[in-house]
Amino acid sequence: MAKVELYTRPMCGFCYQAKKLLDKKGVTYTEYNIWTDAGRKDEMAERSKGGRTVPQIFVDDTHVGGCTDLMELEQQGKLDDLLKGQAA
Repeated sequence: MAKVELYTRPMCGFCYQAKKLLDKKGVTYTEYNIWTDAGRKDEMAERSKGGRTVPQIFVDDTHVGGCTDLMELEQQGKLDDLLKGQAA
């Protein structure tokens, strides 16, 4: 299974939807709260090449994007392969 990381914040509907999809698929992920973890917002922006909105999602250190991008991969039938560590 791929390593999945999410940068999130509390009370974010898009964060909730992304985590809900990953939970439904049984994916274990690491969540970084950009409001409570000092420096995580800057780290997120650097890793995502300037992304300032949440969530920012990474699979095996590759930037997937946000919730909409994750949902599009699911609709295209590419998310499962990506989560298994195969190219999307």
